[in-house]
Amino acid sequence: MGGLGEIGKNMMAIKYEDSIIVIDAGMMFPEDELLGVDIVIPDYTYLLENKSQIKGIILTHGHEDHIGALPYVLKDLDVPVYGTRLTLGLLQGKLKEHQINSANLNVVKPRDILKIEPFKIEFIRVSHSIADAVAVAVHTPLGIILHTGDFKFDMTPIDGDTLDFHKFASIGEQGVLVMMSDSTNVERPGYTLSEKSVGETFDETFRLAKSRIIMASFASNVHRVQQAIWAAAKYNRKVAVVGRSLVNVVSIASELGYLKIPRNTLIDIDEVGQVPGNRVVILTTGSQGEPMSGLTRMALSEHKQIQIMPGDTIIISAVPIPGNEKSVARTIDHLFKLGADVIHESIAGIHVSGHASQEELKLMINLVKPKFFVPVHGEYRMLYKHAKLAEQMGIPPENIFVGENGQVLDFTKRKGQANGRVHAGRVLIDGLGVGDVGNVVLRDRKQLSQDGIFIITLTIEKSTGAVLAGPEVVSRGFVYVKESERLMEDAREKVKDVLAKTDPEKIKDWAGIKSGIRDTLGKFLYEKTKRKPMILPIISEM
Repeated sequence: MGGLGEIGKNMMAIKYEDSIIVIDAGMMFPEDELLGVDIVIPDYTYLLENKSQIKGIILTHGHEDHIGALPYVLKDLDVPVYGTRLTLGLLQGKLKEHQINSANLNVVKPRDILKIEPFKIEFIRVSHSIADAVAVAVHTPLGIILHTGDFKFDMTPIDGDTLDFHKFASIGEQGVLVMMSDSTNVERPGYTLSEKSVGETFDETFRLAKSRIIMASFASNVHRVQQAIWAAAKYNRKVAVVGRSLVNVVSIASELGYLKIPRNTLIDIDEVGQVPGNRVVILTTGSQGEPMSGLTRMALSEHKQIQIMPGDTIIISAVPIPGNEKSVARTIDHLFKLGADVIHESIAGIHVSGHASQEELKLMINLVKPKFFVPVHGEYRMLYKHAKLAEQMGIPPENIFVGENGQVLDFTKRKGQANGRVHAGRVLIDGLGVGDVGNVVLRDRKQLSQDGIFIITLTIEKSTGAVLAGPEVVSRGFVYVKESERLMEDAREKVKDVLAKTDPEKIKDWAGIKSGIRDTLGKFLYEKTKRKPMILPIISEM
C-alpha cells in the first residue's frame, strides 16, 4: 500500500485466507507540487474495508517513513501493534501528540517468536541508522515470507549489535518462499561504510574546532547523536539540544537506555551563553533545510536563542532527501554568509547511509536464497535495478516481481503471479485536515501561487437587479494595485459591460453572471498581462 515507486510511506499487508497482518505504516514528506501539504500517508481504505480480518501491525523500526502514519491509522483501527522497545517508545511520543492514549502496544525483541494464527512471526536483528531495527520472517502455511526492513551489513555498529547473520542463514536453510528486500541504495556499488567511520570524522572535527560546534542530523539517528555526545565529552564540551523532535528523541532514547550521556554533559539551551564557545556543542534539527527547523532559522537569523557567529563550525550530518537539495543548499549559503565554516556530506565523510549497497544486497540474497523475490522501498528505477541484481544472483526472471502500490501478488508453494489490484494511493495531511485536500484544491493553490487572485465584488438590488455598489476590484499576487490603476479601472468597465448586456430577466442568475465575468475578465487580463489569475466574482444582494 506504500513504498513502491517512491521513498517513504512504507506499508504492506500479508493475507492468508481471512487473516491479515500489516508491516509498517509510514509517511513521506510532500513533493514540491503538493503546495501547503504537511505530510503524505498511504491510503489505507483496503484495511478499513477488511477491518475484521486484521490481526496486528508489525513494525520494523522507528523511522518516520515506517511509523509516521500510525497516529492516523490507529484512530480508525483498534488493532495490536508490535515493535521493539525504542520503536514503540518513539511511537508513543507521536501518539501522545495526537491524544491517543489507549493503543495496544506490545514490545518484542530480536529472536522473539510471535504467534498470530495462522502466522508465526520471527524478529531478526539488522543494522540500520537507528537502534532496535529488525527484519520480519512471517511463517505461513505455504512457506516463509521474509521482509528485510531497512538494513545494511555494519560490522562495527555503535551499539555492538551486528546483523544476525546466523538467523538469516538459518531461515534460508528452512527455505524462504518470498523475500522482500530494501532497494534504497541499489544504485551504489560496493559496501556502505560503517557508522563508526562518522565517529572518526567527528573526533577530528571536534578536536580542530576553535569555537562553537552546531550539528544537524536526522532526529531519529540515535547512533549519530550518540557519537556526537561522545566526541563532545572527550573534548570537554557541553551539549545543548534544540528542536522539538530531537529533544523528544534524546529524552526517549536516554530514558530507555539507547543513548548514554556522560554526567554533566547536557545543558539547557538557555545556558549556552554562559559557556565559552570552544566548550559548546549544539545538536539541532534542520539537516533537510526544513523551513521551521532549528538550523534553518539560525541560518536566517530568526532563531530566538541561537545566533550564528563568525568562526562557528556547522556540521550537516545527513544527505538531502531527493527534492530537498535546493533548500539544503540555500541554508548552507546563508550559513557561509554569516561567517560559519560549514562541513556537509558532499565535501566530507560526515554522513554514511543506513541502507545496504549492491554487494550487501547480493550477500542478503545469497544468505536467504528465496524462491520468489520482490524488491521494495524505492523509486521505480531502484526496484528495477534490484530485480536485475537478483536475476544476476540466479533467481529466475519469472520469479521476480517489480510491483506497484495497490498491486496484489499471489503466491502458492510453486507459483507466484500478479493478481489484480486493491485501492491504494495517498492521503494528504494539511494542518488538522486528513484527506480533505485533493486535486482540485491543489490545482487552485498552484494557480494562486503562479498568477495570484483577482476578486470582483458588487451588490445588486434584490427586486430590480440594479447595481447598488461596485464593482470593486481587489488583487493579491497578480499586480501591484497602486501602479496598475488604469488596468483596474478598465477591469471595472469590463464587468459593467457584462452587467449591461445581461438580460434583465436573467439578472438573478448569479451563476451565469459570475461565469460571464470570469470569461470576459480572463480574456482581458491575459491580453493585457499574459497572466491567468484566479478570478473570483462575489455578488451580494440587498
